[in-house]
Amino acid sequence: MQQFKKLLSSLPYQLLQGNLDQPIAEIVFDSRKAKEGAVFCCIVGTLTDGHHFAQKAYAQGCRVFLVERSIDLPQDATIVLVSQTSQALAEFSCAFYGNPSKQLTLVGITGTNGKTTTATLLHDLFTNLGFYCGLLSTVVNKIGSQVITPTHTTPDPVALNALLREMVDAGCQYCFMEVSSHAIHQGRIQGLHFSAAGFTNITHDHLDYHLTFAEYLRVKKSFFDGLGSKAIALVNADDKNGLVMLQNTVANKLTYALKTPADFKGKIIENSLGGLVLQFNGNEVHTRLVGAFNAANLLLVYGLAVHLGQDPQEVLRVISQLTHVSGRFEHFTSPNGITAIVDYAHTPDALENVLATIAAFQKKNKVITVVGCGGDRDKDKRPKMAAIAAAHSQQVVLTADNPRSEDPQQIISEMEAGLDAQGAARTLAVVDRKQAIKTALLMASPGDILLIAGKGHENYQEINGVRIAFDDLAITKELIHQLDK
Repeated sequence: MQQFKKLLSSLPYQLLQGNLDQPIAEIVFDSRKAKEGAVFCCIVGTLTDGHHFAQKAYAQGCRVFLVERSIDLPQDATIVLVSQTSQALAEFSCAFYGNPSKQLTLVGITGTNGKTTTATLLHDLFTNLGFYCGLLSTVVNKIGSQVITPTHTTPDPVALNALLREMVDAGCQYCFMEVSSHAIHQGRIQGLHFSAAGFTNITHDHLDYHLTFAEYLRVKKSFFDGLGSKAIALVNADDKNGLVMLQNTVANKLTYALKTPADFKGKIIENSLGGLVLQFNGNEVHTRLVGAFNAANLLLVYGLAVHLGQDPQEVLRVISQLTHVSGRFEHFTSPNGITAIVDYAHTPDALENVLATIAAFQKKNKVITVVGCGGDRDKDKRPKMAAIAAAHSQQVVLTADNPRSEDPQQIISEMEAGLDAQGAARTLAVVDRKQAIKTALLMASPGDILLIAGKGHENYQEINGVRIAFDDLAITKELIHQLDK
């Protein structure tokens, strides 16, 4: 048990009623979990308002409440007013778990594309350098070698600080973390102490949530605005908004780039399916990863590692041993010579980057792309995705991704709106994703490359609120085996 009054010490607040000398055993923001000994934080969300559930929490035994407006509860309830409950929840969670982010080196990676890859590569790099590390990513969370399945790109503040506490108690020296725009905007990272932050790029995505690109940019930038003066801020100077991220930060400002002058300058010497040969600040390194986008990701990894005190040559040695991240340009070649590539590319620029990478070493044979767009997400990218696929492929199969509550055929129709006559002539629509992959394989000849884009590491499809098992990589291998018989 911890004292409520002590946990509030870092928060501006007003006591509306009750006694602050209350023992606190846990923090909840879901009334279904409220009970005696818990503090119930009344979060104002996009769909629900926790203040409407305070009575229910009280009925279940909860007597301590964080609110951002007055509520009516019996006099034995302690009610504390804060300006914004979402931020208060984060700050309170940090205090409740003993501010674990200050007890290890926390590195946050943000951007539209490359967050998962960069955070995972940093985790693998530092692990191979001999450090005990934690990882918070879309694909997997890790405490040392222990794997914890994530539910969000960035967990809620309570779960996040609980995980960080576990990492510290387990002896983790570093934690590498994806930082999504949703997490920043919703205050999930409020109160965390970041030792370093990296920026990959920013393009049009999540506009269903942020509504405008300007707001999306502002939210990403606010992450850097909040860094401390001893932190490192390393941004991609090849992205036109990279330097924007640094405008108001008091952190140590650094840049990396493949095309423009930067503190960490990279150059691609070779790019093939066998990997990349790169030059970082004049030093050559071979890596098994493929594509210019991975060259940029690795350069960010290198820059952060060096500025976190690691020997540059040792960093390059370990980089040469790193392998691809699950669902990111995973590829294999069938017995009859068809190369299948599975990639998470779910934004126009990510799809274009992957197809540009393929084009760099596919000169003679066909490129066939299977792609869809998620439902209940930014609709503006749908015609763009189809247009990019058609522009860089000899054959395109449009199919379902995660339609969620939408009609997958309608999503495909909105994608088709981006095709010109030439693109439409080499595009098919097959709603069933497994059938779409099979159709693409039947069109492929030895030497062709088949790109299956959009889902990557995801092992499910979400249709009408139900998740159905679906793994692009496993299904493609299964279909190849069937067709080769």
